[in-house]
Amino acid sequence: MNEELKKLLDSIKAKKQEVRDFCKAGRIEDAAKAKDELKDLQAQFDLLYDLEQDKLDDMQHQAAAGTAKKVVDQTKKIMGAFVNAIKAAVGKGDLSEDDKEILNSMNEGKDEDGGLTVPKDIRTAVKELRRSEDALETLVNVERVSTLSGSRVVERYADQTPFDNVDEAAEFPEVSTPQFEKIDYKVKKKGGILKATQELLSDSDENIIGYLKRWIAKKAKATRNFMIIAKIREITKDAEVPVEGLDDLKRIFNILLDPAIALGACVVTNQDGYNWLDTLKDKDSRYIMQPDPTKPMSTLLFGKYPVKKVSNKTLPSTAAEGGYKVPIVCGDLKEAITIFDRETLTIDISSTAGKLWETDQTGIKVRERLDIQSVDEEAIVMAEHFIASDGGAAGRDDENTTYTESQLNAMTKADILALGTQLGYTMTTTETNTKDKIVTDFMAQQATAQDN
Repeated sequence: MNEELKKLLDSIKAKKQEVRDFCKAGRIEDAAKAKDELKDLQAQFDLLYDLEQDKLDDMQHQAAAGTAKKVVDQTKKIMGAFVNAIKAAVGKGDLSEDDKEILNSMNEGKDEDGGLTVPKDIRTAVKELRRSEDALETLVNVERVSTLSGSRVVERYADQTPFDNVDEAAEFPEVSTPQFEKIDYKVKKKGGILKATQELLSDSDENIIGYLKRWIAKKAKATRNFMIIAKIREITKDAEVPVEGLDDLKRIFNILLDPAIALGACVVTNQDGYNWLDTLKDKDSRYIMQPDPTKPMSTLLFGKYPVKKVSNKTLPSTAAEGGYKVPIVCGDLKEAITIFDRETLTIDISSTAGKLWETDQTGIKVRERLDIQSVDEEAIVMAEHFIASDGGAAGRDDENTTYTESQLNAMTKADILALGTQLGYTMTTTETNTKDKIVTDFMAQQATAQDN
């Protein structure tokens, strides 16, 4: 049974219990309504189960015909050729003609910088690994693109622009033409270097592939989290909403967010913010945050809005006089932000570049291309709760929020500027300035934030 069916089954069990609880409480109308919802869930489960069974029957038919075995064998050949290419690049073997033919046939998503294309099965595994519990990519809209640049046209306020009255035989008026906005994207190259030991490259093909998948997934997740947080900070800059308690939080969902957005809203916060939310109580001393009945490991705010907790290192709290402000992002991130993903991965291998030869290591340079753009800036609100400092803010790691010049110089200009935006700094430089000036600007902003 796949994950979707399992979730539906959990929902059905929870809904059955809800019907029983309503009946015991004498709430017959609520019980009847819940029973109707239960019927809909059961019908949805039955339909999806039938589709899954059809898929299984087809796979069994393929297996009987030997088709599945051919697919598995071809996958093994591709993986083997890929690992052989890595080893050959550092003089640990030669590529056979069969390997070369397989690698030359892997033209899907060819990168402009060349390099060895990572096989589709590895890319799929990386995508699954990077979408772990603390990944923000699952909350935003992700669109696969096949070009380096392009645009999308979206209609703003489509559900708020009604048709005009039109008299019979009269011309249709143009005064209520919907507002369209063009969203441009330009995918950027992202990448890093894995320094692999000679011992690793002498290991089995499975271990080499497994290590490479895990490393790429961690870096890809960190990259996407960084880009999403920076874009959130950019969208909400100078529009942060201070919150002191429950009423302020309710006002965000009831008034500041459009009702259509609030329906699909969630909350994203760091460890500091989660700790504050998790200790809020109502007038009867009951905690406001409760477990999601369909997902026991997840929590809901006000029984409606899923809460996503990320590390303080991923989403830092900002320094403020006498304490610090914790970020609480409210809204629908899928409506607010889109990642345009080329969905390509390429690698280059060298054991002689830089100091790799001296340290008996091999550098595996990994590249991917993606861009991130805001689509509806009104779909999210950045709430901030002030917490007074008690000589050391719980859950915060000040060493990890202080960046040295050497750390900054290791980043690109765009990454330094994005980090400044993420931390709430008012950067005076842009990418047109030299890196030295951008680093100096960042260090000055950091010093000012720490002095306040």
